[in-house]
Amino acid sequence: MMIDLRERTILLTGASRGIGAATARRLGEAGASLIAHYGSYRQGAEESVAEISPNARLLVRADLAQPGSARTLWREAVDWRGRVDVVVVNAATMPTTAFDGTDEDWDEGWHTALQVNVLEPASLIREAVSHFVEHGGGTLIVLSSWAAQRGSAIPSLNAYAASKAALANLTQTVARNFAAQGVLAHVLAPGIVRTRLSEASAAARGGIEGINAALAMGEMVPPEEVAELIAFLATGKCRHLTGATIDLNGASNIR
Repeated sequence: MMIDLRERTILLTGASRGIGAATARRLGEAGASLIAHYGSYRQGAEESVAEISPNARLLVRADLAQPGSARTLWREAVDWRGRVDVVVVNAATMPTTAFDGTDEDWDEGWHTALQVNVLEPASLIREAVSHFVEHGGGTLIVLSSWAAQRGSAIPSLNAYAASKAALANLTQTVARNFAAQGVLAHVLAPGIVRTRLSEASAAARGGIEGINAALAMGEMVPPEEVAELIAFLATGKCRHLTGATIDLNGASNIR
């Protein structure tokens, strides 16, 4: 697909691994000026933007576990070019919150999931919406999960599933209330994407072969396919798709 993002400045969170790394590469191929956020794994972020011209990329570190970090990230992003056209909210954490675990582990896991997956992304979304309204529009692309719709198949990932549901709802609220001002907001709900985290969690569910056997296409979603969809949405060419939740699960969960 020929996608041209040469006129777009895009902020992508979580560019170091998985979906984020694949997306950084695809946005770079399409010519975007990319602000690639990372938390601690700078080497991964550097590798994901290695093919992008140095004057068309900016690496920004922000620890989303720290309150207020998203606002600092946003200021650095805007300061680079004076405007951001697209925000891709991808960074997330997947803490274990076992029902039969300790109270301390439960509380810590829920706090982490809400801080990293909801509170800081919500602050970033708020800043982006104000910026988009001021500049005549913009595009918000938010990574949720099929677990947000049906609950997690792994009981210890309850906080993760709930956090992804909260973020999806916030994105829908943005879409409904700011469409007339040119703000486009999309929710992506992937199934099991072939990432390091998914491969690790597969070990607790019969291994990768066991997971693949339960999927309609017999394979996890390639992260490059998610990246391709993000790149298309970043063009802003399908305005009336705003507010939609787009499923990417290879027909394993059809609504």
